[in-house]
Amino acid sequence: MAELPEVGEALGEGSFVTAALEGCRLAGNRLNLDVYPDGCRQFLELFEKRREEMAQVEFLRLNCNETLIDSTLGSLPVLKCLKSLVLKGGHAQDEFGACQQGSLTTLPEDFGSLLCLTHLDLSFNSFSRLPSCVTNLASLRVLLVCHNSLVELPEDFGQLSKLTFFSAMKNQLRDLPRSIGELAVLQRLDLSENALQSLPDEIGCLYNCMELDLSGNQLMRVPDSLANLQSLQQLRLHSNLLVTVPASLASLPNLSRLDLQNNRLRSIPPEIQHSPFVHLRGNPLGEPEIPLQSGNCISELGRVFLVPSEDSFTVTSDGCKVILACGIQFYFPPGAATTSLTIHFQTLSPDPQWVKLRHHDILLSEVLELRPHGIVFQQEVQIWMPYASPQTLREREVVVRTFNGQSWSDLQTKVERRGKPKKHMACCSIPHFSWFLVVSRLVENKCSVPSEGTLLFSTVDPSIKVTFPPGVTEETRSVTLQVCVHVKTKTQALVLLAGPLLCLSQNSTVDFLRPVKIQLPLPPGVTGLTLNRSRLHLLHGNLQAQTWDDITNQVVLEFTHLYVRFEVTHFSWYWLWYTTKTYVGGIARKVYERLRLYQVNFIALQRKKDPEQVLLQCVPKNKVDPVLGKLHDRYQGPEPSDIVELFEGEQFFAAFERGINIDADRPDCVDGRISFIFYSHLKNMKEIYVTAEVDRKGQAVRGQRKGPDSHWLATLPIKLPKLKSHSGDHSEPKNGFSLPPLNLGNAETGYLTQANLLGIAGRIGADWQTIGLNLGLPYQQIERIGYNHREDLDSQILNMLFSWAQQNSEDHNCVEKLITAMKESGRQDIADEIETVIELGRQKYRASIRRVGLDQESNTEDSA
Repeated sequence: MAELPEVGEALGEGSFVTAALEGCRLAGNRLNLDVYPDGCRQFLELFEKRREEMAQVEFLRLNCNETLIDSTLGSLPVLKCLKSLVLKGGHAQDEFGACQQGSLTTLPEDFGSLLCLTHLDLSFNSFSRLPSCVTNLASLRVLLVCHNSLVELPEDFGQLSKLTFFSAMKNQLRDLPRSIGELAVLQRLDLSENALQSLPDEIGCLYNCMELDLSGNQLMRVPDSLANLQSLQQLRLHSNLLVTVPASLASLPNLSRLDLQNNRLRSIPPEIQHSPFVHLRGNPLGEPEIPLQSGNCISELGRVFLVPSEDSFTVTSDGCKVILACGIQFYFPPGAATTSLTIHFQTLSPDPQWVKLRHHDILLSEVLELRPHGIVFQQEVQIWMPYASPQTLREREVVVRTFNGQSWSDLQTKVERRGKPKKHMACCSIPHFSWFLVVSRLVENKCSVPSEGTLLFSTVDPSIKVTFPPGVTEETRSVTLQVCVHVKTKTQALVLLAGPLLCLSQNSTVDFLRPVKIQLPLPPGVTGLTLNRSRLHLLHGNLQAQTWDDITNQVVLEFTHLYVRFEVTHFSWYWLWYTTKTYVGGIARKVYERLRLYQVNFIALQRKKDPEQVLLQCVPKNKVDPVLGKLHDRYQGPEPSDIVELFEGEQFFAAFERGINIDADRPDCVDGRISFIFYSHLKNMKEIYVTAEVDRKGQAVRGQRKGPDSHWLATLPIKLPKLKSHSGDHSEPKNGFSLPPLNLGNAETGYLTQANLLGIAGRIGADWQTIGLNLGLPYQQIERIGYNHREDLDSQILNMLFSWAQQNSEDHNCVEKLITAMKESGRQDIADEIETVIELGRQKYRASIRRVGLDQESNTEDSA
């Protein structure tokens, strides 16, 4: 065990205790150990050797995903000065990237002796009941138990008489104790995303409550006593099962927001309906009650509406219909689940490394992941997935495709138009929970081939037939036929008449015992009476080897007026050509590739209010004008690039020339280039912030295929504004927060401009709280920023960073403090970036001094 360095003498009240530890930091009266992988171990070492100093700690953060957390809890009651305690899980992730709950299920009884404790955060743990000792914390003002498994609150919960903020978001609470009405000074109450079915009348006694969030529950009604909450400013009741609400809510004098979206309200009191602060979207107002149907069974089921921030829902044996914010819908019939089950979901961007599209497939949706994987239901669960509507072609069909961990397979799918406005939806029964997406594929016609033989024809072109004679196989086989129809094709020196592209496949690797006869239509404009047989070529394709062979002389071709027939013993791709060329094998590969290529334009636009925010998009040429029309009001920039050609699912890159920097911490940034995957029916759009440390005129963004040596496809110019002078640097409000017009540092040591700070903010990510604490911001301010902007990480980061910057703008050492805080937070990458910017500023300052002859070294040389 590492020897701990000496800790300074504990000072009196209002002073600081400091200790330098290997891997942890005791700064002032704060001990932040939740950012270190072995924080609990270091706490126990410090507690053992420096107990007297530890007794002065007022703010403590620990990671409840550590194995030593239970051992650590026994020492906490000794910290009698403790005012704020954070015991959160969620610091580790499982194999799917989801946050893991902490291991806490209880607290020691003497925990209630922390009489100075005013702030307690137990979020992301495994509590099913709130420990009884918590209600003994008489000074507690803030209590957070979000993301646990609480099913009830203790009956004496009202003993927490000084509580001003209580959040139990994302638990499983079914009801509330009557004593909740005794929380006389409570100002904010968040009980969203639970399983509440009713509320006690005593909730109307929370006379000082200003914010009440009951969204995402199972409430069918709310008590009339809510009208007693005269201080209430915001009431969130969205995503419940409400069929009515009290008209008296409209008379609350301070109410500025009443959110009733996504309920079952079919009628509503006019006093509420006409109030400007009421939100009613997603309610079937004026519609008759329509029961859900499943086969011949009609049943009334609960509906669950989820908001964008939610990533799970609970299904019981009663069944339900679930509607996600993205439009995906589920139908769980009664009895599908035998017990209460929590379903987790997320949408993922398709990655070509594992989303393997077949030739001629078109991707129409992002990937939906459902967990737990592999779960089996007692009855079929149905899913409706919205998708981008492809061009209607008789040769294509829409299917849901699922991944079992090893390979993708297609599910039997039907297509519907649902919702308001009507959306294209792909519906199927789910055999298991895993990954799902929607694709458009060539129509598949299938049949089973017995030993007696059979006939298979295409529904796309019924003149395409495959005849299986008796004795063609010993065991029954499954055969699939697909057709891709194309018309007259021209390439530079080639005039080509091509027939339909035919693909035949089977579930056996053994050739047929007897020849199978195939009938194809002759190319358009060609008949059996007028054709020149020397110009007709039958091509056989091996798409795995990317080759096409001319097999005209290897088969016997029979001609009629409109068709050609031939026999084969194995299946693959077949293509009939009519051309003047004699050797067509090599040409066919190129022509086939062109059939799969999309003509696209690159777009690079800059936001009018913030030119350093650049929008990059790759758009099929037929969609360019509509896309530009939608962006015209907010963006400006050069004309789209010349047309280039890309395959569905092809990777390409966007890079900036001549010193423009982009956020290298982005997961889609590869070697300084932004990675894109082109999908013709998905939005290939990304917005980035760019900064330029050198000449800001005449910059360009370029598009490049994958691979560092690939040629550039297109180049588009962008113009960045000149750097503003310090005196004239005024900022626009961003994300509801007015960015202060400031420059940190000084001319001699180098400035950090507002643009630099915005670039830094874009790289901070989830570490913003740790960085804020290391910058010296009060813990209460960090928590307030986190709560006020809890649905917007960017706003949290900007508010934290610019609040600190404004407070320290007069401190000449503030840049060094920022660099130190980044290093202490484990963000050496950002610290290095800041040092680079500052060094460049120093160089510019010295150069300007030399130009005007004020450099000390120059003056010395001149004197000599």
